[in-house]
Amino acid sequence: MTTSDQPPGTPPDTPDTPRPSGGAGSPVVSGGAGASDGPGGSGSVPSPSAPSAPSAPSAPSASSGKPSGEGAHPRAAWSVPGQAQPVPPANPWQSRPAPPGAFARVRPAAPPPIGGTTLLAVLATGVLSALLLGDGLGINLLLVALPAAAGAWLEARRAGRGARAWTLTWAVGGLALLVIPALLDAGWPTFLAVVSAVALGSLALHGSRSWFGVLAGSLGVLDAVVPGIGWGWRGIRARATGSRARWGTVLRTTAVAVVLLLVFGTLFASADAAFADLLGDVLPDVSLGEGPWRFFLLALGLAGALAAAHTAAAPTRWDGITVRPGRARGRVEWALPLVVLDVLFAAFIALQLVVLLGGYDEIQKKTGLKPAEYAREGFWQLLWATLLTLVVIALALRYAPRGGANDRLLVKGVLGTLCVLTLVVVVSALRRMDLYVDAFGLTRLRISVAAVELWLGVVLLLIIVAGVFGARHLPRAVAVSAAVGVLAFGLISPDRLIAEQNVQRFREGKAIDLDYLQQLSADAVPALDRIPDARLRACALEEIQRTLQDSDAPWYATSWSEARARDILAERPADPAEAQCVGPGGVGGDYGDRAPSAPGPAGPTDSEYDPY
Repeated sequence: MTTSDQPPGTPPDTPDTPRPSGGAGSPVVSGGAGASDGPGGSGSVPSPSAPSAPSAPSAPSASSGKPSGEGAHPRAAWSVPGQAQPVPPANPWQSRPAPPGAFARVRPAAPPPIGGTTLLAVLATGVLSALLLGDGLGINLLLVALPAAAGAWLEARRAGRGARAWTLTWAVGGLALLVIPALLDAGWPTFLAVVSAVALGSLALHGSRSWFGVLAGSLGVLDAVVPGIGWGWRGIRARATGSRARWGTVLRTTAVAVVLLLVFGTLFASADAAFADLLGDVLPDVSLGEGPWRFFLLALGLAGALAAAHTAAAPTRWDGITVRPGRARGRVEWALPLVVLDVLFAAFIALQLVVLLGGYDEIQKKTGLKPAEYAREGFWQLLWATLLTLVVIALALRYAPRGGANDRLLVKGVLGTLCVLTLVVVVSALRRMDLYVDAFGLTRLRISVAAVELWLGVVLLLIIVAGVFGARHLPRAVAVSAAVGVLAFGLISPDRLIAEQNVQRFREGKAIDLDYLQQLSADAVPALDRIPDARLRACALEEIQRTLQDSDAPWYATSWSEARARDILAERPADPAEAQCVGPGGVGGDYGDRAPSAPGPAGPTDSEYDPY
C-alpha cells in the first residue's frame, strides 16, 4: 500500500509502513535541513494525492521505552533522516536560569594574583595612614596617596593596561587636588578637594567616557573595596604558604632594625635637646590611647589601596551600560515648547538690557527697591533657572527627533539658541551677585553660589561647543571643568578673599562684621592683619590666634596658611586686652540678622540685613 492509498493520519500497519510527514495529527517539523524537500515547502501539509517521503520509526522514548508515537508526549515528532529534531518542551515546574543582568555584562574577569611589589605599596599606604592621618590633614594626605597610586599603576601594567591621555589627566588632576589641604587651613574647600580627588582617581582607574560611565566611574572604586580585600588576602596566603622562610627573614630583619632605632634614638635624644626636638618634629607622636583610632586608619588605608589596585587590574566597564534614548517626537511636538521657552528667555533678557542701559535709579522709581534689594531678590531665582535649563536640555536631547539632517539642524538651532540665552542669564545673575556683595559684603555662601553659577556657564559653553564639533568628549569635558573649578576655588583661598573684600569695604568707609570675620580660618590672617584700627584688628584676630595657640599639629598636618598665620601673629600678636569688638554708637554689621559689630560711616540699616 502506498501512502496515497491511505487517508492522511492513518497509523501504519507495521513499523515498516511509511508514514506521511505532514499528515493530520502529526506535528509540523520546521527548521530542519530537509523540511523544504517536500512538495509543500517548509512547514506545509502535503496533499493526499502527493507522495510524501517515508520516515523510519523514531527511537524509543528515554522515559517510557516506547517509540515516540506510542505513548510518548503528544507533541513528539517523528524523526526524519537528515532532519533537525525539535527540542522537547521544558519542564514547567523547573526553574530556568535568569538571563544575565546589565551589571553582569560589565563585570570584569577575576584579576591575576596580586604582585609582591603591590603588596608592599599597599602596606606602605596603610602604615602611613595610621601614622600620619590621625593628627589632621595637610601634606600627609598626598604622602599617603602616592604609594596607593604606585600600587595601582603596577597592577595596571601587569594587566596590560597602558596610560592614555585621559587616564593621565584624571591621575594628575587628582594628585593636584590633594595639594589643597597642604595649602589651606579652611576645612570646606579642603573637603571639596578631597572628594573631587577621589572621584578623579576612580575615573583614572576605570577610563570611562559616556555620561553613565563618568558618573558611575567616579564612584566605582568603592565597588571594589570588598573584592579588593579578598584579593589581597588570597595573595598574602599564597605567598606565606610558598615562602615561609623568606617571610621569617623579613620579619626578623625588621624587628632588629626597629629595636636598634629605638635604643640608639632614645640615647641620642636624651644626650642632645636639639636632636630630641628634631625627632619630635619629624616623627609622628603615637600614644597607646590612640590605638583604636590608629588601627582604623590602618585598615582604611589598606582597604583603599587594595580597592585601587584591584580596580586597576580588573576595572568595571561602566560604559557597557547604555541608556537608550527616549521615543523620538515629531518636530512640532518637540520644538514648539522649546521655542516658547526661547521667546520667554529673550523677553527677560531684553528687560535686563533696559535695566542696564537705563540704570538702577529707574528701577528704584518703578519698584521702590534699592539696587541691593533688587539684586538679592533675583540672584537665587536666576540660579535655579540656570539649573532647570540644563535639565530641560537633557530631556530635550533624549526625546529629540532623529529623522535626518533637517532634524539635526532643528535640534541644534533650538537648543543652541536656548544655551546662548541662558548664558546671558548667567551673566545677569553674576552681575546681581556683584551688587549683592557690594552692599552686604562677601561670605562663604555667596562666593560658593557665585562659583557654582560661573561653572554652570562653563557647562553651557561646553554644550554649545559640542553642538558644533560633536559631543564625543562632552561628559569628560564637563568632569574636567568641575575638577578645574574645585582646584581653582581652593587656590584662590576663599577665606582670604572674603577677608580682603571686607577689609577693603571698611577702608572705603563701610561697616565691617567682626563677628563673622572671627569665624574664618587662618587663611584670612594676612588680610585681617591689615585692618587699620588696632582695636578692631585685635578683635578680628584674637579668636584665630587662640585656636592656633591651642593647636599642636605636627609638620605633616600643618598647612602653609597656618604656618604663615603663626609667623604674622608671632611678629604682631593680637592683644585681647585692647580688642574692641563693638563700637560706640552707630550701626555696623551687615551679615544677617545679628546685632551690629563695628560701626562704619556708610553701614546699612537693620532693615537691610541679609538673611544669607
